[in-house]
Amino acid sequence: MKALILAAGYATRLYPLTKQYPKPLLEVKGRPIINYIIDKLKPVSAVDEIYIVTNSKFILNFRKWAKSIKCPKKITLVDDKTKNNQDRLGAIGDINFVIKKQKIKDGLLVIGGDNLFSGSLKGFLGFSIKNSPAASIGLYKLKQKKDARRYGVVKLDNYKKVISFQEKPPVPDSNIVAMCLYYIPKNYLNLIEEYVQSRNKKADATGSYIAWLKDKINVYGYVFSGWWFDIGDYKYLNAAKNNFAQ
Repeated sequence: MKALILAAGYATRLYPLTKQYPKPLLEVKGRPIINYIIDKLKPVSAVDEIYIVTNSKFILNFRKWAKSIKCPKKITLVDDKTKNNQDRLGAIGDINFVIKKQKIKDGLLVIGGDNLFSGSLKGFLGFSIKNSPAASIGLYKLKQKKDARRYGVVKLDNYKKVISFQEKPPVPDSNIVAMCLYYIPKNYLNLIEEYVQSRNKKADATGSYIAWLKDKINVYGYVFSGWWFDIGDYKYLNAAKNNFAQ
């Protein structure tokens, strides 16, 4: 199995902080956000290589960071060749780019590079493998349903199968939201390119892909417990700095 960390966005909502510096390398509790994700991947024996997709603007920052990180697994940096927010490939576009460029044939664990969470990946992957060859997504249950408006909102059946997915609905019908954490079995990797080719615009929001995917194959949802911070803007970056604990 391969792991892919998405780190090619331009984080415009965090300007000027991220105008010349990538969001996944911002520090929380004295460490870059991406280091916490690497820590989650280290004990996962099924993962034999970690890919990090970034862009031409920030690739040098990541190369410098990679020299300091200690990880027993091979880490491969991938430059998606974009230079600004207008040219970005989007999250799904970047996944497709890495699959094709690196000729990935294994199952793929995808994690957003701005995700901070305290739960273990072992439970999620155990759940994913149990439900294979279906795809799986990581979910989180918010305390307030109204707060789900800024996320992809998910409804599950009694078997944890995704039966509804709405991207940032104005009136959420669930307080369970997607975390930008996905397991894609190897036999469904081709559906990434199929989705990208079917879009007339950038394949950006991963939630839109899941909404499309659930109508083609079974997609199951695993609800994490503990802390979760999606570092989208200053409010949530400051919340993570004040409250995050592994």
